[in-house]
Amino acid sequence: MYNHAPDDYICPFCLISQGLESARTTQQDVIYRNNFVTAFIPSHFWENNKGHVIIIPNEHFENIYDLPDELGTQIHRVARRVALALKECYQCEGVSTRQHNEPGGNQDVWHYHLHVFPRYKGDNLYQMQRRPTTPEERLPYAEMLRHYVNARED
Repeated sequence: MYNHAPDDYICPFCLISQGLESARTTQQDVIYRNNFVTAFIPSHFWENNKGHVIIIPNEHFENIYDLPDELGTQIHRVARRVALALKECYQCEGVSTRQHNEPGGNQDVWHYHLHVFPRYKGDNLYQMQRRPTTPEERLPYAEMLRHYVNARED
């Protein structure tokens, strides 16, 4: 009812969750995967908040309206883990999460996803524009977070 993906949509986040490459994201960007969710460094950075993480369900659900409650729980378990990793690895002052639904909500990939941002005083996250990155630029962030997140058990 509240879906907007075209019929021929090839979901880039489904490719990532299946262990494949998408047009912008590689498997080296993945910092965590279990049976339910995948977390990765996305292809775009906000200049003052580099190395944020996107968490997706491995199964395709377009938005929050479709997402089963049990998957929401799994996503937030991993979001907590990622938030702790951001605090430890980046020494950030705080963490913000953000999630968008439908064109009016600024959703631009038709697969539910939760952003987890490192935050710093005066970073102006919500006033900044994002910019594309290279896999090489993302790699140090992914390696640092992957090591931290995978070294800890829930």
